Amino acid sequence: MATWSGIRHKLEHDYLAEPLRGHIQYYATSYSKSPDHEGRAAIRLDGREMISGCYWNNWNQAHFFPKDDKYERRMKEEFAFMDDTAITLGVFDQRCFYRAFDEFDNQSIEESLSSEDMIVRIFALLDRRVGKRRLLKMKDGIENESETIKMFFSIRANAEHII
Repeated sequence: MATWSGIRHKLEHDYLAEPLRGHIQYYATSYSKSPDHEGRAAIRLDGREMISGCYWNNWNQAHFFPKDDKYERRMKEEFAFMDDTAITLGVFDQRCFYRAFDEFDNQSIEESLSSEDMIVRIFALLDRRVGKRRLLKMKDGIENESETIKMFFSIRANAEHII
């Protein structure tokens, strides 16, 4: 696997749409003093975190997911890919970004736009390979999407001046 700095460079320079460069920042870190170097991840727009997640949020969501001997396995199975619930609860971490990037980087933009993993879909919405015509075609169906996808579609559409 590539280093985070290499992944971030590809996301912010190679893939990111021109109007968003300098405005979108991807963030991931691991905490060296935490067990297993757990960490957090975020996508920022002009310094403001649009989505953020942290490994420790998994533990804070215990009232949604009772802790028991199967807790860790259940979290991995239920959040094997990031959906709107996982994004809203912030129950993702830097490793989710790494997995999402690996999927995104190794498939077509069409596959990324329809991925079950919401982070992959976000990467695709912000991608330079998604042009204005495709965004205009997507505009009609966007009201059926999750709030997170609507938010990132709006960010991209505003940057492209198509709304």
